[in-house]
Amino acid sequence: MQAENTAPSSPVKIMLAMAFVVACWAYSPTGIHIGLQAYEPGHLALLRFLLASALMAMVAMIKGIHLPNLRDLPLLVVLGFFAVSLHHVALNVGQQSVSAGASSVLAQSTPLFSTLLARFVFKDSISPWRWGCVLLGLLGVVTVVAGDRGFGSIDAHGWLIVLAAVSWCFYFALQKHHGRRYDGLTLVCYTVWFGTLLLLVYLPGLTSEVLSADFNVQLAVIGLGIFPSALAYLAWAYVLAHVDLSRATMTLYLIPPTAMGIASFALGEQPTVMVVAGSVVVLASVLALNLERRIAVMGARLTRVEQ
Repeated sequence: MQAENTAPSSPVKIMLAMAFVVACWAYSPTGIHIGLQAYEPGHLALLRFLLASALMAMVAMIKGIHLPNLRDLPLLVVLGFFAVSLHHVALNVGQQSVSAGASSVLAQSTPLFSTLLARFVFKDSISPWRWGCVLLGLLGVVTVVAGDRGFGSIDAHGWLIVLAAVSWCFYFALQKHHGRRYDGLTLVCYTVWFGTLLLLVYLPGLTSEVLSADFNVQLAVIGLGIFPSALAYLAWAYVLAHVDLSRATMTLYLIPPTAMGIASFALGEQPTVMVVAGSVVVLASVLALNLERRIAVMGARLTRVEQ
């Protein structure tokens, strides 16, 4: 990992890594919809992360990661709960009645809830600009949830996707405030492993579903375990080792339209007008949040230079 931080990398490799991340995470909603044809939501989450855990174990053996400190075990369990167990079970249950395209948009609303978490839990100050972005983004979230199945047909499953986004923001907040003692690869490995351990409560009945699932479903689930759950995180770590976080996250706004394209091709989904409108509002508000952060960082740097 250290060699990767210091060694130069070509822009082409970085762009290919970014494209790989977008493609993997954009495939996830479609893969989940296919997997739910044969698996219960909890079973799908467990099987997906059993595969991801095995792959991460191989990567860990090759790269070499150190054992966690005993005092950090509660933190790692909590990270696994929010990033893997709660997030993916809520996502899978929600996607039983939510389209893949709408799910991808709602999943990208995490920065909105991260801002609220920073204000009400960590007592950070929030500028009027950011409050406006959050309120606009939440309006977009409601529009997507209400418009996914036609005008005004609010389905409770949509709010489970929102819960998955909130769970993800708790994971990011805890990682930011308490996970600095570990490098990116080590933290991801232990987060995936502990999250998978918590999912073992869904083990009863999994074998029968594996034996009865169609081949196409099995391929979709294997793809979920290998690509968005494991390799995408490694590629993302590579990108962050060479590109500033605020610049790298800009590429993530390509995930919802890419996910809609994949769902249209693989599932025959066509997003409603309200979903498209809500998607534009959500992504614009999240983009505005990140632009404000970048402007603030640039301003701080200029101030230091002038001094």
